[in-house]
Amino acid sequence: MSNHQILNPTDHGALRVRADAAPELGDGVMSCLVVPSEFRRLACEYPIFFRFDGESRSFAALALFGFEGGENLFLEDGRWDAASRPFAMAVQPFLVGRPQGGQGAGQVHIDMDHPRVVLAGGEGVRVFDDAGQPSPWLEEVAGMLGALDEGYRASGEFYAALDRHDLLEPFSMDVTLDNGASHRLVGYHLINEEKLRALDAAALAGLHDAGHLEPIFMALASLGNLGKLVRRKNRRADG
Repeated sequence: MSNHQILNPTDHGALRVRADAAPELGDGVMSCLVVPSEFRRLACEYPIFFRFDGESRSFAALALFGFEGGENLFLEDGRWDAASRPFAMAVQPFLVGRPQGGQGAGQVHIDMDHPRVVLAGGEGVRVFDDAGQPSPWLEEVAGMLGALDEGYRASGEFYAALDRHDLLEPFSMDVTLDNGASHRLVGYHLINEEKLRALDAAALAGLHDAGHLEPIFMALASLGNLGKLVRRKNRRADG
């Protein structure tokens, strides 16, 4: 269940939010949605894959945190063990809402039923200061919300370009750990490097001019993090 409300100092002036990291705070997930505009920032930490949503008939990108449901190998002693987090994880429990009809400027909403929400008197980061102004932490989160919303709205053109050039291919992988346990990654897609290399100069120039070439290369580069993720899994299994 969720209880979304428009964030405002009148109703939420005493609110605090847990900013640490833990499975019970919503961080216990195997992957999360990421947008092409953040691929460059995330490519040094997480493998980035694509997944087709049969209901919406569209692709989305995911940053991978583990190899089985509910597993986040980046959680370490109440903190997120990475230089950066995907926007979708960093902004919780906030989200972008819009007026009825879906038109107009985005609004900062908060899910009051999210486990990160702490009522007055609890431990957590202030959302508003004593004067009712957004705290520096909230301003930072609002900036990430805006970047996530903008990136999501722009992502349709990116996926249309991938589809136009038939650049996504199905991917599966068997992961065998040092202790003999195995996991299988299925249902994902990645960039087909052969088809990318076969594109002519005009097609590559079009992708570059539209800003699509960089996230394509960042997604490919991110696959080097699979080995790092396996090592995290091995250390966790050994411990």
